[in-house]
Amino acid sequence: MEAWWGLLLFITVTGVLMAGFPVAFTLGGVSLWFALIGFLTGWFDFDFIAALPNRLNGILNNVTLMAVPGFVFMGVVLEKAKLAESLLQNMAALLGSKKGGLGFALLIVGMLLAASTGIVGATVVTLGLLAMPVMQKHGYDPAVSAGTICAAGTLGQIIPPSIVLVLLGDVLSNAYQQAQLDLQIFNPKTVSVQDLFMGALIPGLMLVALYALYLLWVRWRRPETMPAIKIKQQPVLTDILKSLIPPLFLILAVLGSIISGLATPTDAASVGSIGALVLAAFKRKLDVNMLRESLKETVKVTAMVFMILIGAALFSLVFKGFHGDEAVQHFLTNLPGGKGVALILVMLVLFLLGFILDFIEITFVVIPIVGPILLMMDYDPVWLGIMIAINLQTSFLTPPFGFALFYLRGVSDINTRDLYRGVMPFIGLQLLMLILLFYFPALVNLF
Repeated sequence: MEAWWGLLLFITVTGVLMAGFPVAFTLGGVSLWFALIGFLTGWFDFDFIAALPNRLNGILNNVTLMAVPGFVFMGVVLEKAKLAESLLQNMAALLGSKKGGLGFALLIVGMLLAASTGIVGATVVTLGLLAMPVMQKHGYDPAVSAGTICAAGTLGQIIPPSIVLVLLGDVLSNAYQQAQLDLQIFNPKTVSVQDLFMGALIPGLMLVALYALYLLWVRWRRPETMPAIKIKQQPVLTDILKSLIPPLFLILAVLGSIISGLATPTDAASVGSIGALVLAAFKRKLDVNMLRESLKETVKVTAMVFMILIGAALFSLVFKGFHGDEAVQHFLTNLPGGKGVALILVMLVLFLLGFILDFIEITFVVIPIVGPILLMMDYDPVWLGIMIAINLQTSFLTPPFGFALFYLRGVSDINTRDLYRGVMPFIGLQLLMLILLFYFPALVNLF
């Protein structure tokens, strides 16, 4: 009977989130009400709530999560320093004279911004403001324009340094240790954010390649939808280098220090923050007002993430108190078809939840439930983490609540039909990447 309470708790939380209530307070508030009702009816042991202070202490002292404000600050500073403007202008001038050239320029800029900032919202807004008017002026199909901007802007979800991978790394690390303890392995191994960063490099670049192949196909089948644009003046080599060196410098400083083992992701976030300030100073964008606004944005985002973490910790304790985790484990481990069917079912659920929830909610609510179960089935934690990360990336594009859709619609006059029509092929390519990883898991272990 307690398991039904756990299922009802999950459904209620999902419904309240869909109604638009704040995530952190929904997770904590609904969980507390269920705990109180369960306690009064005798179905819930309040000792689970007594474990909350230890959980909160663990969250606030988590060194890995300290990378979040560092990467957020780095991304905000680079966005305010207008790193993307000169880069996109030069790439567009270099490639735009060819059919579809502006679309490929967007992919290159999106990839470089993803590897140097990792902030999806800022990237989509910047690309939308800079590229959409130009694409509309020169006759690009609105759906192709919208889809390319949204897809390029969300590459920061999978290409390191990705905040998604930082959060997912912490959740998966806890799930992996729990799975090993449940298997009576009392000297558990760990999975780190650095492992996920390295594992995501090849899949991230492959996803860019799939996007590029799709644009080539569109240019071949429907060349009128991606016309060439008139270039007033070809960029000189020095202009191109000036726009390329800053993001490449930051990529080398952040990802290079992580991959080489010189720094942890938390250390690299600090390096990236300092690098972003240096670049902003070189571009003469660094002043007291800019620094104040960047710090304010960083505090807001960090506070949101940690409040959601606290709410998710409370939800997890109450869900476990109702034996919901045991019910999910029993269901997944007894499916016909074994662990392969269990993985496919979990991936399908994550994909469908992406239509109504964002990646943070799914990461902190769903992954702690299903992660230990899948890892007990002997799945590689890094491979599973990258599979989940690519799946969660679709939540930025899937209507009606995809954040990339909201960002682009907020800065352009694109209509909803063209917007949805444009992102659908890219969602399909993300699912294709999932299938490729499923059949070729070695792709995440090439580094």
